[in-house]
Amino acid sequence: MEKGKEKPKHGGLLFVLSGPSGAGKDAVLHRMKEFSFPFHRVVTVTTRSQRPGEKDGVDYHFTSDAEFQEMVQRGELLESAEVYGRWYGTPKQPVKEALDGGQNVILRVDVQGAATIKSLVPDAVLIFLTSPSLEYEERLKQRQTESDGERRLRMEKIDGEMKSLSLFDYMVVNHQGDLDSAVSQVMAIITAERRRVNRRLVSLE
Repeated sequence: MEKGKEKPKHGGLLFVLSGPSGAGKDAVLHRMKEFSFPFHRVVTVTTRSQRPGEKDGVDYHFTSDAEFQEMVQRGELLESAEVYGRWYGTPKQPVKEALDGGQNVILRVDVQGAATIKSLVPDAVLIFLTSPSLEYEERLKQRQTESDGERRLRMEKIDGEMKSLSLFDYMVVNHQGDLDSAVSQVMAIITAERRRVNRRLVSLE
């Protein structure tokens, strides 16, 4: 923080959008941005390969395994996890700076990462985004980003992730063809949390 500038009276809130692969987390965040809904998204670091159409620093920060592990050793990641043989992590400093500046931060992480963040930041608001079970495999097929084997692994993991629902504060169901309804629910949750009389106190050292 620059010298002479006061810290906002109320820091920002930390929201975690999580849920099974194929639930539509990226689509929800993209739509919220189109609606000009105010939030700060911290871009995840990953060691997986960049997919066609993805932009480094926008969709993910793409890095090597060695560079990722150096970030872990330096304590630069709020959370990190290995998923399907690739590493994913959330940079700590951008989260802290945004919260200290009074911005509401949304992290898009898997269920394992959500559990880690909840243990580190108990007042984080966890939102579980899901879809009707019959839609998952069809959505994964439509993405065309995984092989048949990878898709089977993701479907198996979904069963385990659904059992972690009790960890979360809210659940939003994203029905096929009705994205705006899910987006409206997520935005309503964020708005309600911001207007609470006894606000959550988020502290990140």
